[in-house]
Amino acid sequence: MHTIKFYPVNNGDCSQILLDNGKRILIDYRQPANGADPKKPEIDLSKTLRDELAKASRSDFDAVIFTHADLDHIEGSTDFFYLEHAKRYQGEGRIHINELWVPAAFVLESVTNDELSNEFPILRAEARHRLKAGAGIKVFSKPPELVKYLESEGIGANDRDDLIVDAGTIVDTFSIDGDGVEFFCHSPYKKHCEDGASKELRNEAALIFNIRFKYGSYEYDMFAVGDSTSDVLADIVNITEAHGREDRLAWNLYSVPHHCSYLALAPDGEKGDTKTTPIEEVRRLLGYGKKNGYIVCSSKPIGSDKEAYEQIQPPHVQSKNTYEESLKEVSGRKFLVTMEEPNRIHPKPLEFKITAGGLSLSTTGAVAATTAAASSTPARAG
Repeated sequence: MHTIKFYPVNNGDCSQILLDNGKRILIDYRQPANGADPKKPEIDLSKTLRDELAKASRSDFDAVIFTHADLDHIEGSTDFFYLEHAKRYQGEGRIHINELWVPAAFVLESVTNDELSNEFPILRAEARHRLKAGAGIKVFSKPPELVKYLESEGIGANDRDDLIVDAGTIVDTFSIDGDGVEFFCHSPYKKHCEDGASKELRNEAALIFNIRFKYGSYEYDMFAVGDSTSDVLADIVNITEAHGREDRLAWNLYSVPHHCSYLALAPDGEKGDTKTTPIEEVRRLLGYGKKNGYIVCSSKPIGSDKEAYEQIQPPHVQSKNTYEESLKEVSGRKFLVTMEEPNRIHPKPLEFKITAGGLSLSTTGAVAATTAAASSTPARAG
């Protein structure tokens, strides 16, 4: 059995993949500022992950993926992880990262002197340390700026190619036959780091994967998106379809970009009154959903009153309405918000199980679980 967990961290992201063979993959990390307060609904992510690892007699993750550098995807990580580049981030109790995955923009983004004490520069230093050492890292895309950086460190332009993953390829860290999972990289593209625009294009340069799971003779797909935008998704759909790889757009589980921001569906300024009209390519992407699939939104609870429809920051109820409508069109199961399940007062991690019977949802809360009876229809491998 494989398991996928989504943690309730408010408007932020953290999910974990636990493979049948015991390997663990963490995607983003956000420790909410009030997570340790039992009176608040946000989870104490640090304690939760430590407890889960201890139960498995582990003190490490096989891979930790930072989709991009925004604070809501990395907050608290420099207090939680063991970082190899400096002793001050080491010591007993810190969690080890066997392999760090970052977009090229994560390595290349510049910081000012005033920003040096922030968390991102610390993680950037870790990524650069591992890249220079030639081990324990995967960097996604190889723009000219990355080549320049390598050469500035006395490293040949092609000397780290075994650590670099291009869009349209499968990451060699895991295999579908050996591990029951594979990561197909959809994005970023080289253009997302052109002309030193890494910081301005953080969302556009975020990691996007088709994550394919195999259990027995059946396969299931997760479309995992960072804080991406509709134009990036349009590129992905057009390029993937042009190469005849529509299977890499299919999904049983869709991770909503950017905390249900309408900008993942439509251009800036086109949120809509009651729902967001998606651009054609995103409409097609949502149409690749499989029967009984799920859409997960990692965000605050989504309101339905006048204020919710007028608010500027995500989550946007107009987008939620669009996702729910799209889910009905593909006979999907449910749109889920991390801070609402099983209830808004005491949300618990969303937990999906993958077995030969399908992809099914359960909850760790007191509310009765949705079980294998609500399974996403399995597809034969091959």
